[in-house]
Formats: sequence, C-alpha cells, structure tokens
Amino acid sequence: MEIVLLGYMASGKSTIGKKLAKSLDLKFIDLDDYIIEKEKQPISAIFSTKGEIYFRKIEHQYLKEIVNNSKDYVLSLGGGTPCYANNMSLILESNAISIYLKGNTNTLTERLIRKKAKRPLIASLEDDKIPEFVAKHLFERRPFYEQAEKSIGIDNLTKKEVAQQIKATLL
Repeated sequence: MEIVLLGYMASGKSTIGKKLAKSLDLKFIDLDDYIIEKEKQPISAIFSTKGEIYFRKIEHQYLKEIVNNSKDYVLSLGGGTPCYANNMSLILESNAISIYLKGNTNTLTERLIRKKAKRPLIASLEDDKIPEFVAKHLFERRPFYEQAEKSIGIDNLTKKEVAQQIKATLL
C-alpha cells in the first residue's frame, strides 16, 4: 500500500504520517527529509543558494523517484509540493492513495504560531499577520489539495485521532 499525505504547513503530515506508517507496518518517508539527504544540505540552504526554481525541479524529481520506485510507504509532502511541476498529476497517476489533511485557517494559524520559529516562511511575520498569510495560501493551494482522492478534517482532533480516521477509511 502506498499513501501520500498532503496539506498545508502544520496540518500534521509528518507526525500523522509516522503514526499511520507505524500502525500499518509501512515505511515512512518525509519528502523534505529525503531531499535534504539526497542534496546533503538543508532546504533553506537550497533555497538561498540555488533558488526556488531549482528546489521545485529537484522536489519533482525526487517525488517521481519515490512514487515510481518505492513500495509500501506513507509519504508526507511539503505544503507546496502539490502545487508545482504537475506533481498532483504525478501522484494521481501513481498507485498511491492521496489524502488531503484539511484544516481551517484558525487551526493552522494556532499551530503555526506555536511553532513559528521552526517555520522559515512565517518566522519573520508578526502573529497578527499569520491568519491572512495562511488564508491567502490556502485560497491559492486548495484547488490542488482538493484533487486528492480522500480528504480528512483535522480540526479539533489529535494527530492520533486523525491517523486512526485515515486507517479506518483505508481498511
């Protein structure tokens, strides 16, 4: 079984992905970590030295590598991955089941503010600017996210509960 988790920053893709992979006895792959390992540098360094276009190109290349060559995994994508380089088509044409972890602006904003320092895209924003930033991004990205085969709401649920819901829809 191949499962791809997608959604906005702080929707829980990595944490839920690890829990889900463990409960289904599948390997867990975080696309960002995979890129870091292959490129031997942090994503922030790739962005600053080689730029976003280079990053999006290799992100597509490594996503393709995983979906074409791996079996029995849970893959968590970066928040922007589905929105570039026809990545959503690549996922939908693969054998993987795509699942959108859907959160509302309030849920995502609260989570992002709590861990703002670990999020380069928002680290420099004042807390009161984050809701608008999130709402704008969600508006732009939702058409890509909503192409996923399944959608699971994350609002007012623990990450464990979301993982259990996903597992229940798969079995």
